[in-house]
Amino acid sequence: MKETRQNKIKEIIEAKPIETQEELLEELKKEGFVITQATISRDIREMKLTKVLGDDGKQKYSMLKNFDTDVELKYKKVLSAGIVSVDNTDNLIVIRTVSGMAMAVAAALDNMDIQGFMGCIAGDDTIFAAARNKEFCKRIIAGIREVASDE
Repeated sequence: MKETRQNKIKEIIEAKPIETQEELLEELKKEGFVITQATISRDIREMKLTKVLGDDGKQKYSMLKNFDTDVELKYKKVLSAGIVSVDNTDNLIVIRTVSGMAMAVAAALDNMDIQGFMGCIAGDDTIFAAARNKEFCKRIIAGIREVASDE
């Protein structure tokens, strides 16, 4: 039952933007699942779902491109441990990191599913990242700050 439910969760979040656990619970109920909020919370934790910024600027649940239960947690830890500050000018994001961590932080960002994120170049303690436009830039920065502060 759990595997079936978690497969359905994956289908739902890939098909439509789900912003909250309550929305996910409602979608699962429509599919015939009788579950509690606590079950949803456990599934989200076990599946290592994360929230990413959608095209509309709202956050939604998402899975990494290549789902690996440990990878997402590792990326978040790298961001949390490595990022010192985040700033921007137009659509360029400047990320300052702990000395020697820029390459690891850049690799984590490149592999996370961040809407509007074009890519980045890293030195020793500084990363220059490009956003698709100014609007995405602000959303990306907010998302990076949220993930980096989430432990």
